[in-house]
Amino acid sequence: HQTENTGTVSLIERQVKLLREESRKYHQQLQQLVKVAQENDNIAKQLHRLTLALIETRSFEEVLNTLQDEMRELLNADAVEMKLFSNEELSADSKDTGVMMFYDFLQKGHPSCGNLPAQQIEYLFGTQVLDTCSVALIPVRSAALVGVLAIGSRDAQRFSSNKGVDFLHRLAEVVSATLCAVAGPGN
Repeated sequence: HQTENTGTVSLIERQVKLLREESRKYHQQLQQLVKVAQENDNIAKQLHRLTLALIETRSFEEVLNTLQDEMRELLNADAVEMKLFSNEELSADSKDTGVMMFYDFLQKGHPSCGNLPAQQIEYLFGTQVLDTCSVALIPVRSAALVGVLAIGSRDAQRFSSNKGVDFLHRLAEVVSATLCAVAGPGN
């Protein structure tokens, strides 16, 4: 309780005020966790839908078309491209420009997000180079092929380097398994 003329606050009032602030902080954190959980649930449902759509594909062209259609909706992608190389092309002494630009990425085999140099964006997206401000790169591989699934956005923050890549790891596994299936045994 406040005293009459001194403006001081009792210990109980101070503790109540601190508890209310702490309660507000926990409530905000809980709201944020619920929002993230809802977003993750939505992504899981969309990945499931993409997986079912990819199961129905029978050719590389169908795989790419399905990925382009689904990624535009799933990730609000403005551009989706896949560049594939034979395992022979993926050698340290390769002369292929695409292989050389993505050699380290393909060797590491881990998805990444962020900005890319203009030369890499142009190689991946061609005429859409000026519209692409951020990119998610996903490594894909089958027995005979390795490649890059690139998802581009006009929004520079959409695929920023501080984004988690767990979903992209799962996507890489699904796309790689699909490539193995459409290529047939041994490919």
